[in-house]
Amino acid sequence: MTRSEHETETLIRDSLDRLATRAPDGRAVRDALARAGRRRRPATKLALVAAAVVVLVAGVFVGTRVLTTPDLDAAAGRPVLGYSPGWLPDGFTEQYREGGPGTTPQVRRWFAGPAEVTLSVYSTADPEWSQTELRIASIRDQVLVRGRVAMVTGDTGTAALITWLADAEHVLTARVGGVPDAREVALRIAQGVTATPVGVRGELRFGALPAGLTERSAAVGGTGPADASTELTAADPARPSVAAVRVTASANPPGVDGATPVTVRGGQGFFVAGTVAVRLPSGRWLTVSGARPESELIAVANGVQLDPAPDYRWLGRATS
Repeated sequence: MTRSEHETETLIRDSLDRLATRAPDGRAVRDALARAGRRRRPATKLALVAAAVVVLVAGVFVGTRVLTTPDLDAAAGRPVLGYSPGWLPDGFTEQYREGGPGTTPQVRRWFAGPAEVTLSVYSTADPEWSQTELRIASIRDQVLVRGRVAMVTGDTGTAALITWLADAEHVLTARVGGVPDAREVALRIAQGVTATPVGVRGELRFGALPAGLTERSAAVGGTGPADASTELTAADPARPSVAAVRVTASANPPGVDGATPVTVRGGQGFFVAGTVAVRLPSGRWLTVSGARPESELIAVANGVQLDPAPDYRWLGRATS
């Protein structure tokens, strides 16, 4: 049983206990049933009370699940990133998350001024990362990360990259830049990484995509909720690392000088240089770009679904 399920069960049990303390004793129930034989309306009231008890208990169960179940169910445009750092240097705040289906890399970034920490996860099913264990074995500069052999590359004193296998399916990298003693900092970060998942829930979902394209990635970024943005990409499965279509939602208006007015999402939008843009009812801007025909870009923009409850709370926080 997970901690969330245990807390839910405890809340339900406490609610039932409170209901039990308020319930009449057996003698009162028998008297009520006897009176019900002579008067039918009180029986109806008893039935309503029983129904109310059932509704209350059900409400407690549903309500506690809503409050305690994290948004960690992977869905279209809502990837789950499987790893988290247990330690970061003081002053760093998380400002970027990205993931996607299949072997799409998972990326999380923290910044402190110009300094940056990046935690990335790759699949060993990706040909580019399938031979990582052999590469680690061939490198002289090796360290141990949670009992596994890892390699150190790009060590310049203020920058370093540590690469290791968390298990047979996942390659992890901890990259540090702009930080004194970067090697030691990167190693300490790597040692503290655990398989603790976090979600990526932006404000956009793809609708229908042009033939031959599939969803590639979803990302959320910003220094805080006030300047948050969501970005989706789609690609040709034969070239999954290349974004064929990119969709973003942000508060920043795109450059529309010299643009041609077009109808997008039932209102006036703009088309210029392979980009379609339209202002959303919220006042934010939706842009769709790519080396595709204008009609396809407009169709993608028309099909995009808006999530009314994006999760931008973690942006600008030290840990999440």
